[in-house]
Amino acid sequence: MKNFKSKIGIAILFGSITFSSCSKFEEMNIDPLKANETQVKIEYFFNNSLTGAQQDPNIAERIFVLDWKTAGRQHMTNGLALGTVNDDWSKEYYRYSAEWIKNASKGIQIANDEIKAGSAKDYTNNILQISRIWRAYLISELSDNFGPVPIDYAEGVNPDYKPVKDVYYYILEELKDAISKIDPNVKIPEDVLKFDRAYGFKYDSWIKYANSMRMRLAMRMSEVDAAKAKAEFEAAAATNKYIASPADNFTVAEKTGWDPLSGVMSREWNSQALSATLNNLYIGLGGIKSDQLVGTDLKSSIKDENYIGKRYANHFTTQTNDPSAGYWLDGLPNKIDPRAYKAFYIPGDLSNSNYSLYPSWTDDAKTQEEVLVSGSNQIKVNTKYTWNAFSLGDWGAKGTNNRLRSTLVGKVPALSQQFRASTSSRIFFASWESYFLLAEAAVRGWSTGTTAKQAYENGIKASFDYWGVGAYAGDYLNSENYNRVGTSVKFTHTTEPGDTHNMNYIDGYTNTPGTVSIKYPVNTLYKNGAVRNDLLTKIITQKFIANLPWLPLESWNDQRRLGLPFFENPAIENALPNLPDLNASNMMTSNIKFFPQRLNYPSSFREASPDKYQQAVSLLGGTDKVLTPLWWAKQK
Repeated sequence: MKNFKSKIGIAILFGSITFSSCSKFEEMNIDPLKANETQVKIEYFFNNSLTGAQQDPNIAERIFVLDWKTAGRQHMTNGLALGTVNDDWSKEYYRYSAEWIKNASKGIQIANDEIKAGSAKDYTNNILQISRIWRAYLISELSDNFGPVPIDYAEGVNPDYKPVKDVYYYILEELKDAISKIDPNVKIPEDVLKFDRAYGFKYDSWIKYANSMRMRLAMRMSEVDAAKAKAEFEAAAATNKYIASPADNFTVAEKTGWDPLSGVMSREWNSQALSATLNNLYIGLGGIKSDQLVGTDLKSSIKDENYIGKRYANHFTTQTNDPSAGYWLDGLPNKIDPRAYKAFYIPGDLSNSNYSLYPSWTDDAKTQEEVLVSGSNQIKVNTKYTWNAFSLGDWGAKGTNNRLRSTLVGKVPALSQQFRASTSSRIFFASWESYFLLAEAAVRGWSTGTTAKQAYENGIKASFDYWGVGAYAGDYLNSENYNRVGTSVKFTHTTEPGDTHNMNYIDGYTNTPGTVSIKYPVNTLYKNGAVRNDLLTKIITQKFIANLPWLPLESWNDQRRLGLPFFENPAIENALPNLPDLNASNMMTSNIKFFPQRLNYPSSFREASPDKYQQAVSLLGGTDKVLTPLWWAKQK
C-alpha cells in the first residue's frame, strides 16, 4: 500500500515534507505524525490544516502576493499579469496545498475509523463535518488555480484527476451533506475549542460559512451551467444561514514572526503599490470630495475635478487602454472612493499612523523626490501628496527614462501598514461578499429572499463599516458621479457616460495648459463593450473594491468569469512574449488572451507522475498554459 502522501495524487511530489514547523506554535499544534495513539485526534489534524493554510511567508509572498494579488490587479506588479508563470512558486504552492489537504483528509479518515469502531467521542462527528467543509474550500482553492484536481482522498487510493465541473459538483455536495450531519445538540469541550482558530468550533458559524461557500461556488458556474448554478445558489440562500454580519466573517488572526500565522502581506521588499485598475475605479467613484477625507496639511494639494495631471509624453507610456495613461497627477484627486485613502497611504503623509516605512532598511518611503531622465536633462518631480498608479507592461525607453516607475516606494500610494505588520486578521469570507453574491443572483432573476438593490447597498455598507468610513455611505450610495471607467455607484443610475469626457492638463515639459478628450475604456470582454454602467458592472466593481486586500483570488476569479471589472491591458511599447496576441493594433480592446487564466501545473508534478499529469491536462480543455481558461470562465 502506498503511503498517504502518494494517495492524493498531487502529494506524490512531497515525500520530504515533515511537520517540524508545528513545534513553533502554541501547545495546541501537536505533530500528528509524532503523537502517540491517544493523541491522534481529528482536531489536531484539522488545526494543522487550518493553520498551515494561512500561508507562511515563503508561500504567502509567492502565491498570495506575487500571483493572486498580481493577477487580481490589487497592486502594480508585472509577473503573472503579463502571462509569466514562475514554476518554482507553483511547485511550492502545489506542495503546500497537498499538505493542507492531506492533514484535513487524515483527520477525516481517523474520525471515520473511530466512529466505525465505536471509539469516537460524542463530538467527533461534528468536527469531522467541519473538516469536510474546510477541505472543500481547500480543494476549490487548488482547482481555481490549476484546474482539474483529485476529489478522492481516501487512504489507500491513488486518485484520478477530475474535470473542473466534477470538482465543483463534488464540493457543492460535500458542503450540503456536511451541514446536514452536524448535530447542534452536542457540546465540544472547552479545551478542544482552541484547535479552531477561525470559529472555535461554533456550529452555526461553520454552517453559515458553508452556505456562503455554496453561493460563491454556485455563482462561479453561472455562465456555463446556469440551471445547476441557480438551483444550488437558491438552495443555499433559502436556508437564510449565511455570512451576513461581521461577527459571522471567517477570519484568522495573524501574528509577527515566521510561521503560517505571519501576515500574508508582511514581507517588506514587496512594494504592493496601488494598481492602475484600482486607481481608475477609485477616482470619482461615489462623489466624496478629498477635502472631507484628508487632513489640513493635504487640502492644498487637492486638484480640480476636471484636471487629469501633467503630461510627460516622453516618459509615460500611452500604449495601453488605461484611461489615465500618459499623465502624472501632481496632487490629490478632487473626488475619490473614501476607502482608497484607508487602503493605501498618500506619499509623504508621514503623520498617518498607517503610513508604511517598508522597506525599513532604506529611506525610500520617506523620500518624495525623483527624476525623469532624458539624456543629460533631468526633470525633478515632487511626489509628496500626490496620487498616481502606473500601467503594467513594457514601457520600453519611456520606462528606462522614468525613475518614478522604477523606485515606486514613497513615490506612489502603497498598501497601508495595518495589513503589513502581521497584526490584522486574514479574511477568507466576509459579509459583503454574501451580499454582492445575492445582488448578482437577484439581477439574474434567481430567488434570493432580497432585492438586488438592497443586497448591493448592504454589501457597500458592510465594506464601509469595515474601513471605518460608514459616515459617508449615504452620500456615496446616492452618487451619480462616474469613475475613470464610466461606472457610478447609485444602483438606479444606469445612464451610460458617453464615450469621452474632456479634461484639463499641463504639459510637464513646458508648463503649457491644454484640454484633452479622454476616452472611457471599451471593455469588450463584457457585453462586447456596449455598457459601462449596468447593474452587474456596479455589483462586481463594488465587490472588487471590498475584497481588497484579503481576497485577491476572488477578484481574479470574477475577472476570469465575467471580464469584470475593467482591467486595463498591459502597455506594449515592446512586444510581450507571453501575451503574443496583444499588439498595437488591438490594444484598445479587451481579449481573454490578454489576461492570465490559470497557473501551469508545476514541472515537479509532470516529472514525478507523468500519467497523472497527462490525465489532468486531458481534462483541462486545452494545453497546460497560463492562457487556457478554466471550465467556468465565460470567455472560453
